[in-house]
Amino acid sequence: MSQTSSTRIAFIGGGNMASAIIGGLIARGLPAAQITVVEPFEAARTALKAKFGIDALPAASDALAGVDLVVWAVKPQTFKDAAAPVATYTANALHLSVAAGITTDSIALWLGTGRIVRAMPNTPALVGKGMTGLFARAEVNAEGKALIERVIGTTGQFVWVDAEDKLDAVTALSGSGPAYVFLFLEAMTQAGVDMGLSAEQAYQLAVATFQGASELAARSEEPASVLRERVTSKGGTTYAALTHMQANQVPEHFIAAMRKAETRAKELAAEFGK
Repeated sequence: MSQTSSTRIAFIGGGNMASAIIGGLIARGLPAAQITVVEPFEAARTALKAKFGIDALPAASDALAGVDLVVWAVKPQTFKDAAAPVATYTANALHLSVAAGITTDSIALWLGTGRIVRAMPNTPALVGKGMTGLFARAEVNAEGKALIERVIGTTGQFVWVDAEDKLDAVTALSGSGPAYVFLFLEAMTQAGVDMGLSAEQAYQLAVATFQGASELAARSEEPASVLRERVTSKGGTTYAALTHMQANQVPEHFIAAMRKAETRAKELAAEFGK
């Protein structure tokens, strides 16, 4: 964060995602003294102070005046109520929201500014391996986008989308995606146990397989379909497994499940963005 060494950042909400970003910022060199967190729960404030040495407040105050960036890491249902007291002090700040489902139109209405970037991160951000989708309103300039990239970059990778409704697809794909991987890990582990392996052996094999296959895909210039075909010899073991999945429409059901997640993301925006 050398380019952002003088930046003052406030976090509204001090949960897991805020902690992931804070940890990344401090690891990249942002002084703890330039980070402020508003967190109503005393236990969470105490933990943040102990872990990062940052200033954690129970409510918005003039300590927020003059901050360059406000990161909204609150639950969707609490965003609107949290916005009013913060907006009093942050009219000139850039705002970054990681609250699922809340549109920038709603946020702009509540905060009285259009300098807003909306993000859809995922939980691997907690270990620096996150994937975040980003959308910026027209009021955010190149300098603002660059600041957001430096902040989100501390948690992993990111992609910009050119239309806000595409964040619903990001939510369905990468936002909810870790849960899909964990579901497959559970199933693969159980299958391994059923076939005689210990739970520890099966889980280690499953996790390493996902890690290795993902890394291979990331490094390859070939699409996943080609990589899959290379592992699949007709009449072999992989062929037997994939043929069973395809006969039972596993890919189709998986795609349909992701569309359900996309639909729910749209519903959340309608529900909490009023």
